[in-house]
Amino acid sequence: MDLPGLDHQLGDDIEALRDAVRAFAQAEIAPRAAEIDRTDRFPMDLWRRMGELGVLGVTVPEAYGGADLGYLAHMVAMEEISRASASVGLSYGAHSNLCVNQIRRNGSEAQRRRYLPKLVSGEHVGALAMSESGAGSDVISMKLRAEDKGGRYVLSGTKMWITNGPDADVLVVYAKTEPELGARGVTAFLIERGMKGFSVAQKLDKLGMRGSHTGELVFENVEVPHENVLGAVNGGAKVLMSGLDYERAVLAAGPVGIMQAVMDAVVPYIHDRKQFGQSIGEFQLIQGKVADMYTVLQAARSFCYTVGKNLDLLGDEHVRRVRKDCASVILWCAEKATWMAGEGIQIYGGNGYINEYPLGRLWRDAKLYEIGAGTSEVRRMLIGRELFAETM
Repeated sequence: MDLPGLDHQLGDDIEALRDAVRAFAQAEIAPRAAEIDRTDRFPMDLWRRMGELGVLGVTVPEAYGGADLGYLAHMVAMEEISRASASVGLSYGAHSNLCVNQIRRNGSEAQRRRYLPKLVSGEHVGALAMSESGAGSDVISMKLRAEDKGGRYVLSGTKMWITNGPDADVLVVYAKTEPELGARGVTAFLIERGMKGFSVAQKLDKLGMRGSHTGELVFENVEVPHENVLGAVNGGAKVLMSGLDYERAVLAAGPVGIMQAVMDAVVPYIHDRKQFGQSIGEFQLIQGKVADMYTVLQAARSFCYTVGKNLDLLGDEHVRRVRKDCASVILWCAEKATWMAGEGIQIYGGNGYINEYPLGRLWRDAKLYEIGAGTSEVRRMLIGRELFAETM
């Protein structure tokens, strides 16, 4: 249900993109959301369709098949896809931002021409592999090793909790090239499905975001040519950290989409559900809950769009200036989406606690955003550290 609300003045191009993505998502994705969650199956047939729609490369120049519309547009697409299915939205964000945008920003001309067109068209699925079982929040403590063997690197180790990992054709993978240098000894690599020694150990059975496949990756002496280094050798930490800024900002639109989906479910329900001879929406306690939910949604959406506009204005060279804001926006949106889905369950009462209705799925999906792309605790630590440094 589209409620009357604020005009965020996003411009004709982005509003046209929103209309197209919303129409596609509501017609093609939303009717399948419950089935995707129940079966935990990634809807691969949608990938090419999204490529045809033009959303898999929103930040990519037209020369490589992209739309070249920027980060605000990317957030709008993320929001509308997540509104229809948060798990499809998560896989979309992992592909289009964590993988595609990293190659766009850091890849050589040869790498862009080799990888981007098929990723943008939907022929290939992309992923990013950063975390390990012992290196989550402390990602720089990663153990995956890349040894230079002259003309090629040999990667040995594992990665864990990798969104799109079981389905990916192309992955941005971080490994230690000189472990003794700590953060200064990390390098990013482009890994392809089918490379000898590279495999998926397991697909993880998750609480939420089911259908967005997450897996453990194994590297058993995987030979990677030097030309597959993304960015500079030992420059991976810079690629990683700046990528996290964009990741947090763009993924923040996922919780916004979830919040809108909660409103989509709640508003008709408070009219239809009768108790004590009247619609429950006539009770002031319910009206108070809905008022709080609407207020939080509008605040989150406005915050999200403002960060997106700033990313487009600043450009890659100045993204550090809004690092704390990228962390702040996903911190706020993620925690409020979980809260809002919980309020939706409360409004539905007993119906909210059974899987015939979508509120439980929305709560389970929302919780992921308090953990992925840096936990809420890590985000608070980063924001506090940045504020302290800026005021010295």
